[in-house]
Amino acid sequence: MRRFALATALSAVFAAFAPAQDKPPEKKAEEKPGDGKNVIIRWRGQSMFEITSKAGTRIVIDPHNIEAYRIKDVKADLVLVTHRHTDHNQLSVITNVKDAKVIQAVKESNTEWNLIEGEKFKDVTVTTVGTYHDKLRGMQRGLNGILVIDVDGLRIVHLGDLGHELEPRHLKKIFGDPVKKVDVVMVPAGAVFTITGLEAARVVEQIKPTRYVIPMHYGTIVYDYVLDLKKSGFKGEQKPGSMKTYPTNELKIDPADPAPGDPIVAVLHWWPTPGAGN
Repeated sequence: MRRFALATALSAVFAAFAPAQDKPPEKKAEEKPGDGKNVIIRWRGQSMFEITSKAGTRIVIDPHNIEAYRIKDVKADLVLVTHRHTDHNQLSVITNVKDAKVIQAVKESNTEWNLIEGEKFKDVTVTTVGTYHDKLRGMQRGLNGILVIDVDGLRIVHLGDLGHELEPRHLKKIFGDPVKKVDVVMVPAGAVFTITGLEAARVVEQIKPTRYVIPMHYGTIVYDYVLDLKKSGFKGEQKPGSMKTYPTNELKIDPADPAPGDPIVAVLHWWPTPGAGN
């Protein structure tokens, strides 16, 4: 009995001083990137954008891997690609691409569009419009797809590497049935490989966005493979006072706010922190 009592006492002492068992870490709920109020648009250089819905759905358009723009740690729920060129179709930069839904506006053969009509994904609806990368109906640079994205009551149009002005059939698809105004248009404005600055201004006038015109695919201080907004002619085509240069790459839009009298030409910076833009 004495031995049993002694053993019991020693066990209690050892237990008191033994290191506590590590508890498994509590699983934290995934942080939602949406703020519940705004649709957030971020430009990542060239034609790459990240759009976040109010509820936090992450849309990435035309991902590239251009070294100058330092793309890293990009996550998406939905990836949209306008065409098959390597500066628009680098899915590998999306860290969770295996879990994301991917929509290519041009099929792998590069000779046929992947035409999508009002496809629903979470709180986003996507339509693609078949266009060309050049004025020769694709004979020079192939096919291009326009993306029409409806999210939180906004209609956002990404023109990809559009190579020509729009025809009535394109506009009909962009506006939809019933007809809906476009709130934001992302237009190539670097002239090289796409429409010129003058043509970009004409295309914007065809679409008549109510809130924002966001130029893309133009030369910047770190990447001059295409022309900047002045050399391409885009800047000279804008109304005085219509262009606004932002110190960061982010634009927040509250869909509940009324549209301005004239659309703002929003020149976003390619990097999140303040810096010198074009």
